[in-house]
Amino acid sequence: MPSSSPDPLETIVLGGGCFWCTEAVFDRVEGVTDVESGYANGHQPQPTYEQVCSGSTGHAEVVKVQFDPQRIGLREILEIFFVVHDPTTLNRQGNDVGTQYRSAIYTTTDAQQQTVREVIAELAAHQAYGGVPIVTEVAPLASYWPAEDYHQDYFLKHPGQGYCAFVVAPKVEKFRKTFGERMRKD
Repeated sequence: MPSSSPDPLETIVLGGGCFWCTEAVFDRVEGVTDVESGYANGHQPQPTYEQVCSGSTGHAEVVKVQFDPQRIGLREILEIFFVVHDPTTLNRQGNDVGTQYRSAIYTTTDAQQQTVREVIAELAAHQAYGGVPIVTEVAPLASYWPAEDYHQDYFLKHPGQGYCAFVVAPKVEKFRKTFGERMRKD
């Protein structure tokens, strides 16, 4: 009798401003199996943080989110994403300004692309942001490079650092208050 293998994990790449914020939230989501900070959809191979921050490489700061679709669906991932960042500001999240901080979703399958476009259309139809248009870039993932080691798990390692305490922590708290049932139990 053939054994059935478990459904494969899915990967989607999300840009919600500074990757420290987005990573800190998705690290806490039940059903997410891995989160890695990185740079996506730019034109320079293996960019450094300094190069990306210069705005010359075309990359967005992103997190690569691997999830188990049997435990959390893409729609739920997107719902969290659209609550914990502002998808209505072009190339900016709070005081972080530049093309690397753009709101972006980079898909790894055609089905993801369709779901993302449906969710954005639904949010727009319901005027989720008071009628302000969503400017989130939606595109297939063209390139991805992991960020330097010191960026990985940054909030976990440096919760008292100024940016973490005043910018990242409130986003994590917003996730806890809004999506408490989706909090990882381990």
